[in-house]
Amino acid sequence: MAKKRDYYEILGVEVTADDGQIKTSYRRLALQFHPDRNAGDDAAAHKFKEATEAYEVLADKDKRSLYDRGGHSAVDGSRGGGGGQSVDLGDLLGGLFGGLFNEGGGRRKAGPQPGRDVQIIIDIELVDAARGIKKSITIQREDHCEKCNGTGAKPGTKPTNCKRCGGQGVVIQQQMFMRVQTPCRACNGQGVIVTDPCTQCRGNGKTVGKRTLEVEIPPGVDTGDRIRYQGQGDAGDSGAPRGDLEFAIRVREHKFFERDGTNLICQWPITFAQAALGGPIEIRTLIGEKIKYDLPRGVQSHDVVKLSGHGMPGRRGARRGDLMVQVVVDTPQRLSPDQERLYRELAELDKIDVGPPPKKSIFSKLKDLFVPDETPAKPESDPK
Repeated sequence: MAKKRDYYEILGVEVTADDGQIKTSYRRLALQFHPDRNAGDDAAAHKFKEATEAYEVLADKDKRSLYDRGGHSAVDGSRGGGGGQSVDLGDLLGGLFGGLFNEGGGRRKAGPQPGRDVQIIIDIELVDAARGIKKSITIQREDHCEKCNGTGAKPGTKPTNCKRCGGQGVVIQQQMFMRVQTPCRACNGQGVIVTDPCTQCRGNGKTVGKRTLEVEIPPGVDTGDRIRYQGQGDAGDSGAPRGDLEFAIRVREHKFFERDGTNLICQWPITFAQAALGGPIEIRTLIGEKIKYDLPRGVQSHDVVKLSGHGMPGRRGARRGDLMVQVVVDTPQRLSPDQERLYRELAELDKIDVGPPPKKSIFSKLKDLFVPDETPAKPESDPK
């Protein structure tokens, strides 16, 4: 007989590991090597059995104490027997495999399954998120077949109990230290089989239909928010409730305004004169409001002006955000002759060197050459 491996080595934990570390390690190994996930793999089945045996001992305080003192020989007689604290593997693994483990052996009827949830993505503009909007959305969902009322059986007939599971919808198998119940494959966990299917739904009990809903999107929504309608999703099996309908919101980026939570950020151009002398400017908000603001003298490019309460609406009674306006001095690219003269005079006052005046283009030179001077000639003086 092959020598047994050390239980701590099997679970990959230190001798000083606490109960939580032992449990976590076993759950990981059970998830990896369980026979239901490794059909026909003898090596995986052996590793699952090894890990389960190790956990049964190390999770029991008394058995672990015996094992630490005397090794495998000290616990071979007690493993699986009475004494010590019980280790409920069904509770431990139930969360991993959808509640299929049932160490107590009680039969659980699968029964009709509820309908699936339906999720639809709604794209909206940032201004719609600020104001709120109603959108008409057409969805596809499963409905009960009207011809057979969702039974899947031809009108006038009924489904029959599944012979493999006896109408329970589950079958129970012995898995080493546990009894495992799984959905019956013959009836897909329904407990019944349709022998004479409905011609409209072909025995499925459901048909795909369309429905149009008016979805009210409240002000202040953001990307990732969800609007849920209970019982508006796909139809469940006959006698089971519908799933839910969920709309996931996705807000498109704006070309001018940037969102930061409930605050909005934008840039606003001002002239050199406004930056130097200050004065009133008019700023437009996301929803089209015109806000007047008095710039202070000497404002610098990229200084931030805060307009309180002009950002995105708050949700659940929270205050509205702010509009953060970054003023940017707009440098003119083309100057009129008067502007050119004034800027040069300003440069002289500041005692700074500036570039030379722009050269005349060839078209300007031709105009000066061929367009007659329209200045009226002075009258000649009378010789008399």
